[in-house]
Amino acid sequence: MDKVKIKGVEVFPFTSVDELIEHADRNKGILVAVNADKVIWATDETREIINNNIGYCDGAGAVLALKKKGADGAVRIAGCDLWLEIIKKLHASHSFYLIGARKDIHDEVIDKLRREFPGINIVGHRDGYIAGPEERAALIDDVAAKKPDVVFVAMGSPKQELLMHDMMARHKAIYQGLGGSFDVYSGHQSRAPKWWRDHNLEFLYRLMIRPKRIKHDIYKFKFAWWLFTGNY
Repeated sequence: MDKVKIKGVEVFPFTSVDELIEHADRNKGILVAVNADKVIWATDETREIINNNIGYCDGAGAVLALKKKGADGAVRIAGCDLWLEIIKKLHASHSFYLIGARKDIHDEVIDKLRREFPGINIVGHRDGYIAGPEERAALIDDVAAKKPDVVFVAMGSPKQELLMHDMMARHKAIYQGLGGSFDVYSGHQSRAPKWWRDHNLEFLYRLMIRPKRIKHDIYKFKFAWWLFTGNY
């Protein structure tokens, strides 16, 4: 499958969640959710990480950009849903390592996963508060020693991508950055209602309930301008 470039960021035009999971299981790498933010705020370092791994469309803008470039079958795959689909599909045959969130939320996530997926093989896990370089190095050592098939890191960008990049150098696996997905899964944070998600308006819903996000989301108009002018 050929990648498509959006402002130098290379994205796979996956047509379904199953296609993405099968590709990742065959090719091992870091799954990076690509949306307007990832493109706008890309640095040389984060762009290289995405381009050397598995970028997928996690935003309506990214999907539209790919379709304008001829990838008509490309679909949006929400990272908040993808990690659970990976677990559903692979939990009977693969091992997992989970990193991220506050300790109380993290523990709730582990407990809930074990209830919902009996027999799931979680070979290691820890919260997302890493004290310093020594603790970070110890975590990377632990992942390399336990050799999980799948590693989820819920720490926000670009911290999670940089950590996964360093872990991948020591141990090849399926890696996925999850941002705030553990907060959602544990019930501490809610997503937009289904209608808003189905109509690609999740960002607008978040803006309505948290107007202060306008300082951040205003940059999405830059991406929209790129799409309008074809400068992407």
